[in-house]
Amino acid sequence: MSPEEIEYAVSAGMPRAVEDLTRLVGIPSVAFPGWPEEPVHAAAALTEELLRSTGLPDVRRIPVEGSFPAVYGAAPAPPGAPTVLLYAHYDVQPPGDEALWRTPAFTPTLIDGRLYGRGAADDKSGLISHVLALRAFQGRFPVGVKVIIEGQEEYAGERLERFVEHNPELVRADAIIVADTGNPAVGDPAVTTSLRGLAAFTVEVRTLKEALHSGSFGGAAPDALAALIRMLASLHDDNGDIRVPGLPKGVFLGSGPSEEEFRATAGVLDGVSLAGSGSLADRLWASYAITVTGLDVPTVRGAVNAVQAVARARVTVRVPPGGDPATAAADVVEHLRRAAPWGVDVQVTDQVLGSGYLADTGGRARAALNRAMKRAFGRSPRDIGAGGSIPLVATFAKLFPAAEILLFGAEDEEASIHAPNERVDLEELRRTATAEALFLTDYAEF
Repeated sequence: MSPEEIEYAVSAGMPRAVEDLTRLVGIPSVAFPGWPEEPVHAAAALTEELLRSTGLPDVRRIPVEGSFPAVYGAAPAPPGAPTVLLYAHYDVQPPGDEALWRTPAFTPTLIDGRLYGRGAADDKSGLISHVLALRAFQGRFPVGVKVIIEGQEEYAGERLERFVEHNPELVRADAIIVADTGNPAVGDPAVTTSLRGLAAFTVEVRTLKEALHSGSFGGAAPDALAALIRMLASLHDDNGDIRVPGLPKGVFLGSGPSEEEFRATAGVLDGVSLAGSGSLADRLWASYAITVTGLDVPTVRGAVNAVQAVARARVTVRVPPGGDPATAAADVVEHLRRAAPWGVDVQVTDQVLGSGYLADTGGRARAALNRAMKRAFGRSPRDIGAGGSIPLVATFAKLFPAAEILLFGAEDEEASIHAPNERVDLEELRRTATAEALFLTDYAEF
């Protein structure tokens, strides 16, 4: 197919693709423990239906031990052509506080060319960009195609990673497209070349057999919540830099956002300083970051006058590409134990780990992607880092060192992934799918 034919086919396929994305976003496929499992399986079934619609001859759901099924599709390579693996995930983050959503989280809503809803960008847009690009070829693919769509990426735990390690031939490819990142802004094409890794765990503090009346016992009884607060506060200094020994700052070899751009994108309030020191690119993409992502304590609404016997926190550590997640987790846990006051009992559970990734940017596939993105977006892509983690990428790099891994997608920095009012720009989705389809043709002919 010519580039013009590809562009026409993708544009013509957009109405159907938007309908498919709307159906997907309407399924609350939260694969976290404690959430209903049926919607996750429903999303897997719809994902299988969508992959079949592309003309792939081999499409099936694959059981993944301890997780939800992956959805797999494949078509053999024409003689002499390379094979490309396409990755995305169909599970989503929980909606969080639904009162902060301007439209219901799982009621997809189209406003001014953008589709709102949990997962609209992360990462159901990635799945639909693959589907839209593949449909352009009407089953006559210029390269070998393999597709694997994960069902529990957001919760982490390296379940699919273990499956891939035990079944490498199923996903072996010459190039791998990971559609789970995006651009700094709509219409500003970029390829993610650096990913931080992840370490996360739950820390629990216990001080008493049970909660006690704060009037009768407060002032002498050790408060588990107060102890936990002191421990967590010790992780950063007054400037916001990490205090934990063994977690040095890193350097990103490239440009990042300006402070003005970052403040606007992040919605930082006037008068509030940014945390940490060094360039924003260094802080966001090449250094460690520690975030308390959840607390198990009484709510303000449900507060009672009591000294707390137990308190828990979920702690997430972002690890630069060269760092070891297990070592980072151990360093943070040791620091918390040392910071624990009054001899409180400290337990650490539910640890998950994921490695980072640093890409080689000079290969045949990257050159083809550069040309495809320049045509689709009107300018060449630039290299950026990502502070988030996709542990499976490191597994691909370890198993297939000769394969080029290309990270791009329809998300953008204002898509509010993992936050209220998540949305995807539909024109960005069209450009991303166009770039992918153009890449498949260009890469086949290189």
